[in-house]
Order: sequence, then C-alpha cells, then structure tokens
Amino acid sequence: MEPYVTAETLDERARTWLKEIAPFHQHGLELCRDRAALLVIDMQRFFLDPDSPTFTCGGLAILPNVKKLIEAFRGAGRPVIYTRHVHHPDNLDAGIMGWWWKGMCREGTPESEIHDQIAPRPKEKVILKHRYSAFYNTDLETVLRCLKIEDLVIAGIMTNMCCESTARDAYYRDYRLFFPADATGSVNERMHLASLLNLAWGFACVNTTGEILDQMKKSTGRQEGNPSE
Repeated sequence: MEPYVTAETLDERARTWLKEIAPFHQHGLELCRDRAALLVIDMQRFFLDPDSPTFTCGGLAILPNVKKLIEAFRGAGRPVIYTRHVHHPDNLDAGIMGWWWKGMCREGTPESEIHDQIAPRPKEKVILKHRYSAFYNTDLETVLRCLKIEDLVIAGIMTNMCCESTARDAYYRDYRLFFPADATGSVNERMHLASLLNLAWGFACVNTTGEILDQMKKSTGRQEGNPSE
C-alpha cells in the first residue's frame, strides 16, 4: 500500500488538510514560548521501521519536522518531553490492549527505543506509558505543573490514537494545545484528517511546524534555564 504522505509531499498535503478543517477551526492561538513545552509522542522504532508490522507511514514522513521542533525548543531553553508506549514482556500491564492488538511493544527491546534521529538527551524526561494517553497513570501532569507549563505542543504518532487521546486529556487539564498537522502522523489520511477536524473544533489550535517555529522565535518574557542540559 502506498503511503498517504511522504516527507516530499507533506507540505502540500498539510495545506490541503488545513484548508479542509478551516471552517471548523475555532481558535488561532499564539504560542507563549516561555510557558511552552514540546511533547513528542511515541516516535519509536516499533512504529517507524518500514519492515515492522506496526509501521506508521505518517510517522516517517513527519520525522524531519519533529526534529525541527525539538531543535527549536532546545534552542529556546524550553522542555522537550518524550513518551514511549511499552508493555511488560509478560503482558502484565496489557489489559484490554493485549486482547485488542496482536502486536505489543515490549519494554527493554531495541524497537521500543526512540528513533535515533531524535533521541532524547540524558536529562530530558521520557514518559513510559501503557495506554494511549500520556497522562494515564504516569507522572506527566506532575512534571508539567512543576515546570509551570501552560502551552503544550503535541507532535508524533499516531494522530488519531495516542496524540489525540493525550491532547484531549491535556485540554481537560486546562492546557492550551498546539497540534501541528505536519508533525503528527497516522497510518492513513482519513484517520489523520478526522482527528485534525475533531481537535480543531473543540480542543486545539491545529497549525503547522513552520508557524510554531516562527512563534518560538518571538520573545515573550524572561527565559528560563535550559532543562535539557
């Protein structure tokens, strides 16, 4: 099956997606850099290896943009937080997901690691999660509160699963959400676009990597020390 998007076609496809959701896009928020964090969702080899049965083509396409966002946040001294979706080797934490999905990403395996091109730095927070939402039974909310985060940029995969679930949970906790259409990806275009539409209508500002990068360049107050160092 041909991928619905590649790194080469991403810009063009993103313009089309934003045009389709425009009538339902509720809020054009301006990112507050000094209160912002980047959350990189599940950019793991398990999903990004073309030979993997769980390959997510949209994830490979967005990899360069996710890398740009990470570099921009690091450069501005803002937190970059990663998630890895993993399960115990004996499925002790799988629950209904063990019944729902045939393939499970096992903790401690090479495929469970973040893609080499965007690997976390030693002091960057990595959340290990066992369900779609990065907030469910993790310390993510505690970390964000301690860092005094108000604006959250969500990038990664899958748009319609872990990214959307995390975005909804973040909205319920009163975070302002930024969801770049060209830095989130799924397995097909219909699922990706459906999530963009849902989130734009009631949860997040759906924009582009370029727009977020531009807003990251603007000074919005006192800069904190770099938590990535």
